[in-house]
Amino acid sequence: MQDLQGKSIAILATHGFEQSELEVPRDKLREAGATVHVISLEAGRIKGWDKDDWGRPVDVDRTLDAASSGDYDAIVLPGGQINPDLLRVEQSALDFIKAFWTGKKVVAAICHAPWLLVETGIATGRKMTSYPSVKTDVINAGAHWEVSPVVTDQGLVTSRNPGDLDAFCEKIAEEISEGRHERRAA
Repeated sequence: MQDLQGKSIAILATHGFEQSELEVPRDKLREAGATVHVISLEAGRIKGWDKDDWGRPVDVDRTLDAASSGDYDAIVLPGGQINPDLLRVEQSALDFIKAFWTGKKVVAAICHAPWLLVETGIATGRKMTSYPSVKTDVINAGAHWEVSPVVTDQGLVTSRNPGDLDAFCEKIAEEISEGRHERRAA
């Protein structure tokens, strides 16, 4: 994995995130030298979903209202069915995600988290993948959906499921190392 010393990454999540889709990127990106903050709607801890039941809680480093996209080089959006569904109705969460995109920073989403890319308008015209049940939503939003472990498009990184986490994390690190993606078209 690329050396991410001096880089800062936000992981935006709330209750019901898929356990591995938050913990694996958090841990791997930290191991690569990045500062990684878990950001959520409320302070304290958020509870994960681990395959078919509630998982372990994770500490929140910053609340969304105290976070600024300007403090980070990238945002990671873990999936699970519950987490992105709760976040996509929170305007402050959508605005936070959009600020990364308009700032030409890396935006990474896995599993059901591409729902957030649909809600923000980021999906339109982009090459993407997602969990299969989200495919129609992504296509209807105007994205070009692919069956692949990881898909990138000018700093947008998407993956399908926990089985893709190694490729997802590698690609996030690579995209962050490339810097801002100046040639994005709406």
